[in-house]
Amino acid sequence: MTLQFHPDRRVADRSILAAMADDGRYRSQFETGTSNGGLTAHPGGDRWGWESRLFGGAYDGAPSAQRPVYGALNHRRRAVGGAQRFGSAHFRLTAEVNARSTFCYPDSVLKPVDFGVASRMPLIAIADADSADLLDDGIEAHVHGPVRLPVDVEALVLDPCFRGTAVEADAAALGCALEWHPGFRITTHELTAHPTYRGQRFVDLGLRLAVDGVLDAAMIGAAARSGDHDEQDLKRVWHLLARFGQR
Repeated sequence: MTLQFHPDRRVADRSILAAMADDGRYRSQFETGTSNGGLTAHPGGDRWGWESRLFGGAYDGAPSAQRPVYGALNHRRRAVGGAQRFGSAHFRLTAEVNARSTFCYPDSVLKPVDFGVASRMPLIAIADADSADLLDDGIEAHVHGPVRLPVDVEALVLDPCFRGTAVEADAAALGCALEWHPGFRITTHELTAHPTYRGQRFVDLGLRLAVDGVLDAAMIGAAARSGDHDEQDLKRVWHLLARFGQR
């Protein structure tokens, strides 16, 4: 399983990796108030409702720290992780975590009716028979109980655009093995070929963020930290890069 995220974002006044190193665990969006998907993880919000449906109300009154964290079963064994829609980096979890995880297909936002656990998994065949877009074909995973760093993590896998940066330095403090995937990178020429995927204005924003005719994850992260752009707009630029810029 993989837990996908953007490693260069900040939580309050700290980098997300530094926050994880201090906490010793990976927190759910109910705790952090941040997400690379929708921002509805609060009582009565959409994410709260989806979890109530998924787990039969088991977490309705639970403290935020006890709620599951979301990842993906990387059944296609992609080097970039099982759910690249949600970030350029991922934690690859140990096999032991599978025993306390549940799975669904498709994403919980779509009110799935197909579920699985590690010992009874019908979802791979269902996903393989589907024709979903690359960013939508992941098998969603829910880890119940804490994801402890580094105990439950086999490796942190980063995009090579972060080599030699503060992200790599912060990663060293996690105590996890560090690996690199091939990376996400798209030329401005290729970007302009996909105006209908998320919309022309997000192509235009990507073109403004690109440097020397190329857009990568670090450039989108710099835009997010600047505070000059709407996070939901940047999310859609990331979708363009994640969908068409995988190397």
